[in-house]
Amino acid sequence: MARAARLFQVGAVAALAVAYACLAHYTNASSSRAAGAALALAPLGVAALAACARAGWRGMPVALALSGGIAYLWPWLMSHYGMLYWIEHAGTQCLIGYAFARSLAPGREPLCSRFARMVHGALEPAVAAYTRGLTRVWALFSFAMASMSTALYVAAPLKVWSVFANFITGPLILLMFVGEYLLRRRLLPHIEHASILAGIEAYRASPGVAREH
Repeated sequence: MARAARLFQVGAVAALAVAYACLAHYTNASSSRAAGAALALAPLGVAALAACARAGWRGMPVALALSGGIAYLWPWLMSHYGMLYWIEHAGTQCLIGYAFARSLAPGREPLCSRFARMVHGALEPAVAAYTRGLTRVWALFSFAMASMSTALYVAAPLKVWSVFANFITGPLILLMFVGEYLLRRRLLPHIEHASILAGIEAYRASPGVAREH
């Protein structure tokens, strides 16, 4: 029952992501400035509201300041809504790439090694070496996606960039997961190969994440 609920949650998030991508592309292709600006700011607004809710009354001044800033800058935001989408897309990829790359620094645990340890426990040397290399691949992939996003935003029409950002990025990430899974089964056939859902469950059950909630 709990597994079914988690699958439903994952499916609901995926459906929302697809709906957002379709609406975002529609605003880019139709030059709907007001709708485009509102939709581009929606993820930031949701994140800000969640942070303010966790902060309680102390978050009210921040929420009011953000609301006032958006209202004051609204004409400019409408005129540059495409830039907002680009900052959101390329910025997210850069942050992900930075997180992976930073974990490769001396004295740190590579992110993919950390995720694998959450699922499997202590890692044998071959698995540790594989996950370190995988962390490097994900860092390069994320930076490459940010670079491609920037190149298309600068050199191509907005609707062309929108196709890449909203309809190609997700499938490429999914293809990376599938390709990595197949490669892992080939290179490390002796280990248990957990699903993506199992990895998510292990991450959510980890002590650090549990304390945050």
